[in-house]
Amino acid sequence: MVASETKSVRSNQSPKFLAAACRVFDLSLGEMLWSRRTVFLGLVVAAPVALAIVFRVTMAAGLGSVQINGMQVAGPATFGMIIWLLYLRFIVPVLGVFYGTALIADEVEDKTITYLFTRPISRGSVIIGKYLAYLACTVLVVLPSVMIVFFLTASVDRAALATTFPALLKDLGLLGLGLAVYGAVFALVGARLKHPLVGGLVFAFGWEQLALILPGYLRRFTVAYYLQALVPHAMPQEGAMSLLQSVFRDAPSPAASLGWLVLIGALSLALAVRAVEHREFVLDQ
Repeated sequence: MVASETKSVRSNQSPKFLAAACRVFDLSLGEMLWSRRTVFLGLVVAAPVALAIVFRVTMAAGLGSVQINGMQVAGPATFGMIIWLLYLRFIVPVLGVFYGTALIADEVEDKTITYLFTRPISRGSVIIGKYLAYLACTVLVVLPSVMIVFFLTASVDRAALATTFPALLKDLGLLGLGLAVYGAVFALVGARLKHPLVGGLVFAFGWEQLALILPGYLRRFTVAYYLQALVPHAMPQEGAMSLLQSVFRDAPSPAASLGWLVLIGALSLALAVRAVEHREFVLDQ
């Protein structure tokens, strides 16, 4: 009898949690899209677009071509390098840091977190709703820029355009996964630390960069290790891409990388929810 009543109570609470998270998502998405961070986001994703425009103009004018070790790099391969060097190694971690750490920290800094937590909704639904808003905001801006870069670079080789389109779909999924995992990790950082932006930057551009070049198992404790292990499988298999392939000879399999990334993201988000529900937020006077 007691077990059935408990199950009934939990089933009644689940829709409330989801409804509250959706409401927070709706409010937060509008705020994020019209915030100063979106201007920063637009400037960040404009960099690879500008680089792709320069590449296309150069190729169209016959002024030269991109070469690595004396080997000409085709348009699809250039697109793959932009995805690896700019998006995955820089843009995705930067957006994860600046948005993920701010999900709760901004409310604390603006002294509005009290108003959120005094409403008849669970604290966990607040961070889940804001996390989903972050994910939607970044995806809506980043992925269209990837499409623009793709057609500016890969369409140079029109004969190979149809065959490289599946690689574009893999890259889009990879970027979405990266934004989701980094966002969850830095949402946890924002929920736990008083100054999360500093901690996030140290993790993304200090610890991860150092661990990746050190021998041993330290790289396994980074998001980048599993994320970039999927890159060679998403990029065109030609020319200079063999150089990037050789870097990841000791990388885990695609299935293992995907599994670890999903685990890291889910666990980080669950711990972020737990931290928010149990943390006492003291507002500075």
